[in-house]
Amino acid sequence: MQPIIVSAHDPGWSQAFEQLRARVWPVVSDVALALEHVGSTSVPGLAAKPVIDADLVVRSAADMPVAIERLATLGYVHLGDLGIEGREAFESPAGFAEHHLYACPRDNLGLANHLAVRDYLRSHPDAVREYGELKLRLAREFPHDIDGYIAGKTGFLIGILVAAGFTCEQLDAIDRANQKPS
Repeated sequence: MQPIIVSAHDPGWSQAFEQLRARVWPVVSDVALALEHVGSTSVPGLAAKPVIDADLVVRSAADMPVAIERLATLGYVHLGDLGIEGREAFESPAGFAEHHLYACPRDNLGLANHLAVRDYLRSHPDAVREYGELKLRLAREFPHDIDGYIAGKTGFLIGILVAAGFTCEQLDAIDRANQKPS
C-alpha cells in the first residue's frame, strides 16, 4: 500500500483544477450545471493529500448516462457508485493531473457534504489550521492505514457539518453511505 502523504497547501492545486476544468467542461457543459473543486486541495492554506477532488454536478439522475458517455470520450473509465448511491466515480485518464472525479445530481447528499465542508473551511481560518494539523498528525500515525486516517478525521468533519446546519437524518445517511463496502 502506498504511504499516506499529506503536504502543505500548494497554490498550484487550484491551477491544476482549472486545467482539469478546461479539458472536461467543454465535453459536458450541455448536460452539467457545474464542475466543483472540492476536498482539501480546494481550500487555501489547508494541508492535503496532493490529489485534486472534483464533483461534476448534473441536473438529475436522468442526465447521468449522457455525462458518463461524454466523460468516456476523454478516457475516463466509469467505476460505478462504489457503494455511495447517486454518486458515480471515474478512473482518471492518462495525461491528466492526479485527481478523483465524481458525478452526481445537484440534489445529492454527498455533493452537499463536499460543498458544505469546503465552504465552511474557506470561511473559517482557525478550522483550516486545526484540520491541517489533524491531517498531518494522522498521516504520521497511520502512514499505511487509510481506514485509520479517515476514521481519525470523522469527528472533525461531522462537527463542520453540524455547524453548517446538517440534520441528524442527513448525518445518519452520510454515515450509512460511508459504511457500505466499496
